[in-house]
Amino acid sequence: MRVLVVGAGPAGLTTAVTIARYGVPVLLVERRADTTSLPRATAVSTRTMELFRSWGIEERVRAAGPDVSWQARVARNLTAPDGVVADIGFPTREQALAVSPTWPACVPQDALEEVLLEHLRGFPNVRVHQATEVTDLHDGPGGPGGTVLARLRDRRTDVSRIVAAAYVVGADGPRSVVRDAAGIGTEGPGVLADYSSTMFHAPLWEHLGERRHGIYPLTDPAVSGVLLPAGGDRWVYGRETDGRDGTVDLLRAATGVADLRPRITREARFTFTVRLAQRYRTGRMFLAGDAAHQITPRGGTGMNTAIHDGHDLGWKLAWVLLGWAGPQLLDTYETERRPVGLRNAARSAQPDGSYRAAAGELANDLGGRLPHAWLDRDGTPVSTLDLLGPRSTLLVGPRYTGSVTAGDAPPGRGDGRPARRGAGRRAAAAPRRPARRRAGSTSPGGRRREPSALAAGSACGWRRPGRHTAPAARRAGCGRRSAAPTGRSRAARPAGRTARAHLRRCRTGRASGPRPGTERRAWRRRTSRRRTPTGTSGRPAR
Repeated sequence: MRVLVVGAGPAGLTTAVTIARYGVPVLLVERRADTTSLPRATAVSTRTMELFRSWGIEERVRAAGPDVSWQARVARNLTAPDGVVADIGFPTREQALAVSPTWPACVPQDALEEVLLEHLRGFPNVRVHQATEVTDLHDGPGGPGGTVLARLRDRRTDVSRIVAAAYVVGADGPRSVVRDAAGIGTEGPGVLADYSSTMFHAPLWEHLGERRHGIYPLTDPAVSGVLLPAGGDRWVYGRETDGRDGTVDLLRAATGVADLRPRITREARFTFTVRLAQRYRTGRMFLAGDAAHQITPRGGTGMNTAIHDGHDLGWKLAWVLLGWAGPQLLDTYETERRPVGLRNAARSAQPDGSYRAAAGELANDLGGRLPHAWLDRDGTPVSTLDLLGPRSTLLVGPRYTGSVTAGDAPPGRGDGRPARRGAGRRAAAAPRRPARRRAGSTSPGGRRREPSALAAGSACGWRRPGRHTAPAARRAGCGRRSAAPTGRSRAARPAGRTARAHLRRCRTGRASGPRPGTERRAWRRRTSRRRTPTGTSGRPAR
């Protein structure tokens, strides 16, 4: 069953790419006929560049914007010689490379969307429909097999059709149709200020020399605002709305270049707004990006927060649909991402929200991801982050002496059933430590039985981490995991017949084994009828 992603901004494109990498069908719809033509956000954080690096598009993304240092140069105007460099929460290249294999980039949003969309179209399991909007959504019953019905309308032909999806991701902006259909409200201070922006082209880099930064705040009261590089010779001049248009004289004063001949291409008005969705999910409908949180440009966290939303939600949806995890995994999306949206929205609401020390904000940006360290692979330096694949990854040290076991367990749906055909087998990223338990044990009646280190009451879960500690059980491919300490006493272990039956089921994939608690009861019932007569030895009496 496919996933319907509504909106082809940074959040929607990231969600679609992440899901598509797992081979899950994706339908992406966007009401615009093309990607945005506005630079909008330009800050691409360290963690965001790490994600692009893992997709193999880091260099393409970085080439789409100017090479700058992500610090602010505060001065009277753009070319004033007495400016001051200030931290705005992004590390320098040197600071980033101490904890990451990459560093922040300055890429306008319109250029970034083009790169992401081109990358997304390269997946055979993805369909992209532009100039298409969602007009109605109906969330069907929950549980396995549930679907969401969506009515789509082609804005060019006015033809409507209905599609079904396992899940819907609303990444359709602050006036989200998906959020309204899900019945999710918003909270927050709302509109904070009105701003104007002027987009223009002018050869300003030749006047700056080595003073290449990601943002230039202007302190002259007559031109108070910011200048942002937006790729090539394109710039954006933003300021609080004061009734003046971005005239040539105003741009000359803001840049400090008296004979500047700018080519003005666009004037726009926008608001600084802070709002947060009360929930990120209702049933099978999820929110990401501006549909979940509106964040002002202060701090440059808005687009990065949206991209991180899409990545987090995308891999979780893929894992659930492939049966690698249960649907409870999806509950963690709101638990993990909403506090991040709340923190970044609160920062952007502060008048001085742009200015933060790089160290603290870098830690927030990286979150709890695996620490970066350079490793040597046949003479080539490799980051620990480069070793991570789409599935679970085990990292071991150079002194590890175990053997590599690829495909050591059959795939599953997360509820004990085998995965559907074509889901593939699990590939171990590193050797598994050999078991230290002996291969078998003797039953109370003296008979040899199949080994099992599971405590009574354990549940079978093919794709859960953990295996029987006995080699024979591992060879059987059983993915059961004990819910109690493993087999310290005979009374806590299943009888041999039950163990053999469980292993046969796991080999064939026809069943998930006895229900929790039945193994202990089965052993007690059998042993109560198998008392060995006093003074005899050998097998118990029947």
